[in-house]
Amino acid sequence: MKVSVQAEDFDLGAECAAMARGRSDIGALASFVGLVRDTNDGAGVVKLALEHYPGMTEKSLAAIVEEARGRWNVMDATVIHRIGELQPGDNIVLVIVASTHRGDAFAACEFIMDYLKTHAPFWKKEETPQGGRWVDARESDDESAARWKA
Repeated sequence: MKVSVQAEDFDLGAECAAMARGRSDIGALASFVGLVRDTNDGAGVVKLALEHYPGMTEKSLAAIVEEARGRWNVMDATVIHRIGELQPGDNIVLVIVASTHRGDAFAACEFIMDYLKTHAPFWKKEETPQGGRWVDARESDDESAARWKA
């Protein structure tokens, strides 16, 4: 398992290749890449600043992956979340899940992403032409995460 909170960009292809390298038991890799949008809630976004709570954030991400491992056949997982100042079009988050079959890989990847949006301690501030604003949690994100409740 790889969990990283970093300012540096990531490469989806390189991360997938690293996960599968030397393994013939993996039957599926499911991935999600989130990007910074240039609009949100009807306003243009010039940049996005992400802050986190070092140490606590990584533990939270690892706990989310471990919960996914308890629900599905997850052979390996990578979660990379960027911090710092990002521009529209930049990569912001990567989730990759390896499994023997696609169903488990897809479900675990979606679960991890839903829980990242609602349980991980990140703070986002958008810069718009009208000034800065903190990004609030969305009800739709809570609804997505709620469907995974046991």
